[in-house]
Amino acid sequence: MNLLPYGDAALLVELDDPALVVALAAAAQREPNVVEVVPAARTLLVRGTGADALPGLRDRLPELVRDLDPDAGAGGDDVELAVRYDGPDLAGTAAELGLAVDELVRRHAGGQYTVAFCGFAPGFAYLRGLEPRLHVARLAEPRTRVPAGAVGIAGEFTGVYPRESPGGWRLLGRTAAPLWDLDRTPPALLVPGTRVRFVPTT
Repeated sequence: MNLLPYGDAALLVELDDPALVVALAAAAQREPNVVEVVPAARTLLVRGTGADALPGLRDRLPELVRDLDPDAGAGGDDVELAVRYDGPDLAGTAAELGLAVDELVRRHAGGQYTVAFCGFAPGFAYLRGLEPRLHVARLAEPRTRVPAGAVGIAGEFTGVYPRESPGGWRLLGRTAAPLWDLDRTPPALLVPGTRVRFVPTT
């Protein structure tokens, strides 16, 4: 790991193993002098109570990393999303990967996913756990409109578009689950550490 100063009251943790980011986020936010953690793909921003907290955090964060189990995750909630696998990129992506459509659906739905971090749009979660056989590049030309609930894959991640927006992920299907609801606390259904399963439906 590498620790970098980030302003007067925060540290940026760079990790060689991206699987540790979610677990470290959960461990770090239990520390008494931490007020916020922001996970990303391979980094974690840890904001302390002030400049006087940084020396202690510099000492404590390496200890937390040494004690982490990368397979343990963050102990978040479990969410099942019913998915109708009828996306516009399903057949083309299966062909590009050298798989039958049914096999792509089986492999995607059979994955055990964890929300690694959120970004791009409110409620958009990047889910880690996509098997390497399904890693595929984004579309060469992104769509100007992707419907809410679209389930896609891109690179090492899978995810669900919480609202209509532009996007370049390969769309495999769709879910009716409300990913973003301002009347819910928190508004996002999928937050870092949440474990997610996709359940095929018709």
